[in-house]
Amino acid sequence: MSQAQDNSQIRDFALAEQGELKIDWVRDHMPLLRQLEERFRKEQPFAGKRISMCLHLEAKTAYLALVVQAGGADVAIAASNPLSTQDDVAAGLVKRGVTTFAWYGATQDEYQGHLRAVLDHDPIAVIDDGADLATILHQERPEQAAGLIGGCEETTTGIIRLRAMSEEGILKYPMIAVNDADCKHLFDNRYGTGQSVWDGVMRTTNLVIAGKTVVVVGYGWCGKGVAMRAKGLGAKVIVTEVDPVRAVEAAMDGFSVMPIVEAAEHGDYFITVTGVKHVIHRAAMERMKDGAILGNAGHFDVEISKPDLASLAKNVRRVRPNIDEYQLADGRRIYLIAEGRLVNLAAGDGHPAEVMDMTFALQALGLQEVVQHRYEPGLHMIPRAIDVEVARMRLQSWGVAIDHLTDEQEAYLHSWH
Repeated sequence: MSQAQDNSQIRDFALAEQGELKIDWVRDHMPLLRQLEERFRKEQPFAGKRISMCLHLEAKTAYLALVVQAGGADVAIAASNPLSTQDDVAAGLVKRGVTTFAWYGATQDEYQGHLRAVLDHDPIAVIDDGADLATILHQERPEQAAGLIGGCEETTTGIIRLRAMSEEGILKYPMIAVNDADCKHLFDNRYGTGQSVWDGVMRTTNLVIAGKTVVVVGYGWCGKGVAMRAKGLGAKVIVTEVDPVRAVEAAMDGFSVMPIVEAAEHGDYFITVTGVKHVIHRAAMERMKDGAILGNAGHFDVEISKPDLASLAKNVRRVRPNIDEYQLADGRRIYLIAEGRLVNLAAGDGHPAEVMDMTFALQALGLQEVVQHRYEPGLHMIPRAIDVEVARMRLQSWGVAIDHLTDEQEAYLHSWH
């Protein structure tokens, strides 16, 4: 503990006991990770290895770090978002021996300093979020990047960045695309995002959703979840899209589909889930009704054009914790939640523990895979066997049994006769 405490950069170590209680709570509700913790403690797949992690620093990710530590790793972790860090959880991690670089509300310089500090840990493998570590490694530390065994990435945004690097032939180490696993995007992105976004919005605004009009910008798996839960809460839902296939899907799921500038006139709530910058821009903001509320559920705070919003405003004030009011010249007010950062984490506790249990089981097993089997540099799909293993673990934790194909059925499926 003393070495981690000496090397860490956190807000207040005195908060450790409160943070440990949060970690223990999620541990009790993450049976897959508990099973892997027990397995890793026996098998020691990461014995003597330094692992660096960049993740939203809250209780569930803290428990993932402790599971990796149980496998013999020397773990260091930094936050992947300045507003999602919970200072008590950071202190609890340090108390349990994980070197930690994070505090809530870090400036951009402090945030970047924490990322560089976690890389100064000299890891042989990484767990990345949004490819923040990958970006620094390739822009500033190419020799260190070339020495990595590999790592895992869990976000859509991170996969987009890593795929671009891989296609250009510049990705210097192998990365496992955890986000592309079925047990990640089908459940984490859809059910996790769907629930946690509205949890963050409701606890922050204390306003009703039922009877309001919600505009969901983007209809990928995260957008599907946000729209589904908004409908369940009694809202009227409009979807905006650039992909015609997804637009057809949204329409056949029962939602109105239209361009963002047209939807802007109708929306009470706007939630962006695209991974693309400035999907809500000046032209849309100019047509929004008084009191429109904007939230972002994408990885980076670029989906809502904050420069456009600032240029339209004659006055900006914080009216509630995590809500900024932009008053426009004509008197209309537009509200921005959590500075346009991830609303479910910056204004809430993130995805439910049971959902992240599956994602983090994929992370832990994906990390073991890349450490034990030397992959070539580039972006790699997570092995299907790991995906299936996690699904079976989930079913077993629920006490659910399923059928199995007979030998005759297997033969039939693999025959053209």
